[in-house]
Amino acid sequence: MTSPAPTSAATLHQRRAGLLLHITSLPGPGSCGDLGWEAFNFVNFLADSGLSVWQMLPVGPPQGDFSPYQTSSAHAGDPRLIGLDALLKSGWLDQLPDNLDDPRAKPAALRLAYHGFRQVAGDGDRAALARFSDQHAYWLDDYALFRAISEDRAAPWWQWPKGLRTRESRALKQARSKLAARIDYIRWEQFVFFSQWAALREHANSRGVRLFGDMPIFVAHDSAEVWARPDDFDLNPEGSTRVVAGVPPDYFSETGQRWGNPLYRWDRLQANGFGFWIDRIRTQLSLFDIIRIDHFRGFEAYWEIPASEPVAIKGNWVQAPGDALFERLADEFGALPLVAEDLGVITDEVTALRKKHCMPGMKILQFAFDGGADNPYLPFRHETDSVVYTGTHDNDTTLGWFRSLEDADRWHLADYLGYPATPPTGDPIGEPMPWPLIRAALASVANLAIIPMQDVLELDGFSRMNRPGTTEGNWTWRFDWSAVDPGLAERLRHLVDLYGRQPDAG
Repeated sequence: MTSPAPTSAATLHQRRAGLLLHITSLPGPGSCGDLGWEAFNFVNFLADSGLSVWQMLPVGPPQGDFSPYQTSSAHAGDPRLIGLDALLKSGWLDQLPDNLDDPRAKPAALRLAYHGFRQVAGDGDRAALARFSDQHAYWLDDYALFRAISEDRAAPWWQWPKGLRTRESRALKQARSKLAARIDYIRWEQFVFFSQWAALREHANSRGVRLFGDMPIFVAHDSAEVWARPDDFDLNPEGSTRVVAGVPPDYFSETGQRWGNPLYRWDRLQANGFGFWIDRIRTQLSLFDIIRIDHFRGFEAYWEIPASEPVAIKGNWVQAPGDALFERLADEFGALPLVAEDLGVITDEVTALRKKHCMPGMKILQFAFDGGADNPYLPFRHETDSVVYTGTHDNDTTLGWFRSLEDADRWHLADYLGYPATPPTGDPIGEPMPWPLIRAALASVANLAIIPMQDVLELDGFSRMNRPGTTEGNWTWRFDWSAVDPGLAERLRHLVDLYGRQPDAG
């Protein structure tokens, strides 16, 4: 299969600004936002605001806690993100459900739409489905079978009968026959997701907006990839994890973070020409114009935790062949529009790897005011080849963060930003938080500035997206258009112009 030509990496060398908002946080009916008309509406809001980048979180099918960083496939799209209005327009669905807030409503509607497709779809739609299945066979065949068996067995793959667990040909043949109808439906579901995504991306690009995705370095244990390619992962013979991924104690947790993902057998991946990673990048390029690689630090060395350890403290660093990997990806795709998430414990070797392969790093302003003038996140220490944020999905909102500071820290922040503050807890005079920090991000020399949607809506900590180290109450935040000030688009456009972040401005 011919690899797609990536969007020019030159996008990252233009001065731009954008918003961070996961698709699930879009407004509308149902349990989460989706690829329906609200996604197009948000693109229009970005364009009207002079913003040219929409950053979001991973869009794969999440597992029990709905974390977008733990998905059952490194390639597939989350069926929850399929917009029903397009299926209605196509004639495959007769009407929208009345009870979309019921989490069972959308899956039921999708099944009805699939039956509608089989009954009324024309030759062109059927041919498009066949082309999609052929073009994406490198991941779709394994994913469709994996998901069908998972639903049939209601258990993780390492608890399946031996024939299915070890992918014996006879057992797989029997499963494909038994579950043929379900497999066909899953293929169609992914066809719809990717078709709707392509329509959104085309609309975004037509309005000058680039889609900025997020690719986790690791994949979930109970995923199609680990089941299909177990030798690429550091597993015990029966499929359980021998060691797992995480990070040592850091800003977010005194005991570190034990993510639980299986670690790679990098020796095997390298011996096979990094085909696993070439496939992952190929899929991401079909979705996004820019790709953030989460936990970039793990490509130089990763934190290895014995699977028997309940927390991340008792781990150790192990070298990874990141340089060889990115050389191979460059051979396959040319210059790639990649951004390195280089937060946390970053060594000189990690920075050298990032710079050698021309990847911008990340600068978080909420980290900038703890310490002295040598803090690397302070605006005057930024570099053009970086992406500056007020905060990320893992941080508190800027307003929530500001209110949590001690009085002395508020004074220090106000002093740095040049806005005298009203004691003891008042916001800086002139503009209330979070706007002074938003201005600092937009004024930075970093080529790309990204502001979380919560910050431009001036929301407090009750609206944060995620609290690292916790598993409850995350990933559910959504905004409503009623919270958007009528003058917000004009205000943002003014700031974009003021700080030269129109990509065609010089």
